Parts: sequence; structure tokens; C-alpha cells
Amino acid sequence: MRMEQHVELWNRCLSIVKDNVGEPMYSTWFTPIVPLSYNDNKFVVQVPSQFFYEYIEEQFAFLLRQALNRVVGQETQLLYRIMIDHSNTNNGSTTIPTADTPVKQNVPTNAPVNTPFTSIEKTTFDPQLNRNYNFANYIEGVSNRLARCAGLNIAEQPGRSIFNPIFIWGASAVGKTHLANAIGLAVKERYPEKRVLYVSANLFQMQYSDAVVRNQSNDFLNFYQSIDVLIIDDVQELAGKTKTQNTFFHIFNHLHQTGKQLIMCCDREPSKLDGMEDRLLSRFKWGLVVEVEKPDFNLRKAILKHKTYKDGIIIPEDVIDYIAENVTSSVRDLEGVLISLLAHSTLMNAEINIQLAQKIVGNVVETPTIEKEDITVDKICNIVCQYYSLPLEAINSKSRERKIAEARQVAMYLARTYTNTSLSVIGQSMGKRDHTTVLYACKTVQNQMDVDATFKARIHTLESQIQQK
Repeated sequence: MRMEQHVELWNRCLSIVKDNVGEPMYSTWFTPIVPLSYNDNKFVVQVPSQFFYEYIEEQFAFLLRQALNRVVGQETQLLYRIMIDHSNTNNGSTTIPTADTPVKQNVPTNAPVNTPFTSIEKTTFDPQLNRNYNFANYIEGVSNRLARCAGLNIAEQPGRSIFNPIFIWGASAVGKTHLANAIGLAVKERYPEKRVLYVSANLFQMQYSDAVVRNQSNDFLNFYQSIDVLIIDDVQELAGKTKTQNTFFHIFNHLHQTGKQLIMCCDREPSKLDGMEDRLLSRFKWGLVVEVEKPDFNLRKAILKHKTYKDGIIIPEDVIDYIAENVTSSVRDLEGVLISLLAHSTLMNAEINIQLAQKIVGNVVETPTIEKEDITVDKICNIVCQYYSLPLEAINSKSRERKIAEARQVAMYLARTYTNTSLSVIGQSMGKRDHTTVLYACKTVQNQMDVDATFKARIHTLESQIQQK
């Protein structure tokens, strides 16, 4: 028997969606959606709960709209039928329109499914720590001395030191995650019975959303409130996630009041966190707010020497000095240069000297260095419009013409890459669009670059023009 039309169309839409989201997100948020009908340009799908509908609309509305437009047609209207416990309703169903006029019909919910939180309680607890990130290989320097000393103090008496909570912030790849893991490992070494957990803010958000969908929010809350040392990385990822922030607020309060240790890592200081509730920001400042700065010359040199000794690589002193002087942005870049040197030495039988170092460093370090403050969203929009031979107004318009849509997405991607402007401000400057649209645009451009060499070259051309301005 031939598959019904609406099911076939929906499956085609899902194939587009799956290409743009990761497998965990796809399985959690799109697999439970059931296509019901397609008539008179109205596509009706069934979702498990009100929260599920709100999350889909908040995070994936633009993506779904694009998929439907491509597969079904521009005039297609997506409607939701939301499953609600029939015990809360009268006989029959009630239809309630939303902003996009979806249909909400009251039908029984599915039975709850077990979450990982309850099973974790009964089995060996995994702290999710990286054993390679310890204090033994966390090299101390002026840029990280305060943070490292505070971390050692916390490890001695977690939850009882004055550094609770500790909010560690700094640019990408300066050692924040390494330090947080080192604290966790040191606590486990001194206090094996303590429950230490490292979790990224993104994973925390996904776990919470999944728990809500499965009607197991209490299990989620109870699990996190049982932790002795909670390490949350990339806290900035919670921005704009109001419900997740509210839950984290209650977890934070409980842990702090019961003398448990909280460690948070972020790419910016609390005062510059947009989209975060004030009551949560105030708690971030209760303990120690400490910056891990970019490593200075002496620290970069010490890191290089430590890693060469650890890996058994013999590198001349002048080469180490050259790398330390020119690779200044992050520890990750230093590691990348060392790996490249080792590869050339072992695979190509090349001598490790200044000439080889210059060649490799030239591939890692951007020259000339472009400060983000020197580039604005307006400048990027002008460059993109000139490249695509479009008037500036086109990017700000509501037009979905392919050429205009591509230019708009490229401008959003470049604005996020080359400026410090928030996603919300970028979206507002390009036709008053929201931050989710900007996120989707950035991901779309990145995905297209991965599969389309011509498109990738186009982006590189635009990047060169931006750097020359």
C-alpha cells in the first residue's frame, strides 16, 4: 500500500531537518512528532505536550518553516495538535488557537518513560571528568595564578571555602575547562565518597528538556540536588532558556544552602551575560569571580616546554621562543603548532627549525591580526551586499528569494564570527529577526561550507575582504 501523502511529505521534511540538527536533538524533538493530515494548505502534526510545542516553536520554527516551504509549498500553514491529559477536560475536545493558529486537542498522554537520573542513583556514579585535565599538567602563570590557587583551596575543602560559588571566565581555549576538571579530580582524590559531576550547560539543558517531555522533572531536580560538587561549563549557553534557568536557580540555591560546591565556567564575565535572569546573575557573584586571561609569553613558553617534555619531542630553544612570541591567542593554538611540528618531523623527516616553525605558525596565526572591535555588523552587511550585487535594504527585507536569503544568512554568519555583537542584536539589525534565526543561519552556512567547495571559497573571499577593510 502506498504511504499516505501527508506522511510522505512529512518524512521528506524530516530528512531536511535531520541534516541540520544533531542526532540527539532529532531523536528527542522530532521523532515523537506524528503527522496527522494535510488539507487546504494546512499541515497538522501531533506533539506530546504543551511544553514540547513551545520548545519546538522557540528553537526550530524557522527550520521547520524552511523545510515545509521547500517540500510542500510557500503557503503551507503548520498546525499543532497537543496531547493533554483527558482528566483535565470535559467530554470531547477543545480547540484553542495559538499565534500561528495551531489546533490543540485534548487526548490522553503516553505512559512515562524512565529517565537516566533514577538509574544513575543505583549504579556507580560517573563524574564525567577528563583525567587528562589535572593540576599536575595545569601550568601556573601570572594570567591564571589567582584562579589556580582558588581551585586548589576549593579542592582542599569543597563547599566550605569562601570561594563558593566560583565563577571562572575568559576567552576560548585559555584553560577554564582544564582548571574546572582539575578541581573535580582533586576533590575525588581527597574525598572519594563525594559526588562530583562535570556537565556542559548545553547537556544540562537537553537533559532538563527531556525530563520535562517525559514528565520526570522531579527526578531531574532530585538528581542534581544530590551532587556534592557541581561543575557547569559554558554557562553562557543557558542565555534565553528561561525555564532551564529557573530550574538551575533552584538547584543552585539548594546546593549552596546545604554547603555543596558550585563551579561555573563562562566565556564572559557575569555583567556581560545577556539573556540571563538577574536573580541568577546575582548568585554568580556571591563567591569568587575570576578571569583566566590569555597566557603571557612566559606562561606560553612554560606550556610549550612542559608539552615537549611530556611528548618526548626535542625542539630547539629558539624555535620555542619563536612560537611563544607569535602564537598568543590560546593554549589550543600552541598545541596545534606542536602537533604540526611533530607530524612534519616524523612523517616528512623534516628538521625542526625556525623556517619550519615560521611556515606552520603562518598557517595558525591570522595575519594581520584583526580585532573584532574594528569590524561592525553594518560594514559586513555592506561588503556582503556588494558581493551579491544587492541593495542594502534586501538583507533587511522579508524576501525569501534564494539569492537574498543566502546573502542574509552569510551576513549573519560573518557578523557572529567577526564581531562581539550578540545574536539578538545581529538579528535585530537584519530585519528585526530573533536570535534563533541567527543561530540557524550560522549553522546552515557552516553545513554548506562542509559540503560545497564553491560556497566555501565564496565565504573565504568575503572573509578576505572583511580583513582588508
